[in-house]
Amino acid sequence: MVERSRSLDAVFGSLSDPTRRDILRRVSKHSMSIGDIARHYSLSFAAIAKHLDVLERARLVSKTRQGKERIVTIAPKTLAAANAYLESYRELWETRLDALDTFLKSINGKGK
Repeated sequence: MVERSRSLDAVFGSLSDPTRRDILRRVSKHSMSIGDIARHYSLSFAAIAKHLDVLERARLVSKTRQGKERIVTIAPKTLAAANAYLESYRELWETRLDALDTFLKSINGKGK
């Protein structure tokens, strides 16, 4: 359980930055070299590399070497795990809100 919590902390922590979210959006469409990613931002190559390191530590992306380039690819399993975590809360709140709706309808029906 502690390992899962650390993993989720890393995922949500890495997603707290808008640049990292945008990088993730870009590589979700197709794998890209670090240079191709860096071209989209007014940040240094080193800054982009640091953002990618954060995403890689969170296991949201993976990097592979292709000749002289490092290719960044999305890691959908980690996103699926984070989505499952959020989904459990969505289901919990939907159940609670449905129960509240039922309760409120029963009160309104008695008052008429």
